[in-house]
Amino acid sequence: MKELIQHFSKQVSEAITIGKKYKTQFEGQKFHNVVVSGLGGSGIGAELVKEYVAHHLNVPFIVSKDYTLPEFIDNNTLFIASSYSGNTEETLASFQVALKKKAKIVCVTGGGKLAELAAKHKLDLITIPSGMPPRACLGYSFVQQLFVLKQVGLLKLNFEKDLKAAIALMDKEEKSIEKSSLKIAEKIFDKTPIIYAIDGSSAVAVRFRQQVNENGKQLCWHHIVPEMNHNELVGWRTKDEKLAVIIFRNKEDNARSQMRIELNKKVFKQYTSTIIEIWSKGNSFLERALYLIHTGDWISWHLSVLRNFDCNEVKVIDWLKGELAKK
Repeated sequence: MKELIQHFSKQVSEAITIGKKYKTQFEGQKFHNVVVSGLGGSGIGAELVKEYVAHHLNVPFIVSKDYTLPEFIDNNTLFIASSYSGNTEETLASFQVALKKKAKIVCVTGGGKLAELAAKHKLDLITIPSGMPPRACLGYSFVQQLFVLKQVGLLKLNFEKDLKAAIALMDKEEKSIEKSSLKIAEKIFDKTPIIYAIDGSSAVAVRFRQQVNENGKQLCWHHIVPEMNHNELVGWRTKDEKLAVIIFRNKEDNARSQMRIELNKKVFKQYTSTIIEIWSKGNSFLERALYLIHTGDWISWHLSVLRNFDCNEVKVIDWLKGELAKK
């Protein structure tokens, strides 16, 4: 896992090469909406893309994490099935719904049943390298979704320029990120992380929560400002030094939300002394988001070491899948 995290920028670079080879059969098709089915490590990429394209697509972009799909799915829907293993049962079930509804389907996978179905039905298929933990392959999945949107004519952004800038930034900052992330991990390894970010960086916060769960083997939770100011803030009532607040921040965030963060910190300080702010670097959404995600990934790896856990082990998920397979 450490090596996979170290090579994240190389993975993004390789993903660009893969994506540039993709040619769609849906060029010229008019789409009314885009729906991506993906869970866990295969789904977080869609969340990142959703925030990136929020102000640039003229059709809704929906991320589905269930066995079913919204009723509006039809033959004017672009459906992207994202499953690293190709065997995610929720995505496979959603795939069947999309097929029945005659949606235009693109599959992004490392193989498995999804690749077989794509070949059987002669669908668009983007094959990404397999054999790694899905959570370590974010770069492969989200970059392919951007190329899909570009190929079908929905996305006009020059995201390749931003991705290459993000790669250069991470390479330049790699040693600094690894060092600073260790210091953060040392402050929170025996505490419960409470993760906050401003709306527009939800994917960063979700990604870090997932990585703390899977890599660090820790429970934690996250919330988004300003929404948390209308509910969760009231829950801060009991002093507890076992709580650690981590706030992902961008200088470009909404000014009013920035003000809320500063006021929130005054509340947090009444109940815990561990409040850590992680500021992004970069000149674009993708640079900043990937910088923060990469930092969070490093923190999660250091947590596994400090907590003496095997970073790769996910036995309880394997057990759950095994039990479900019996039904």
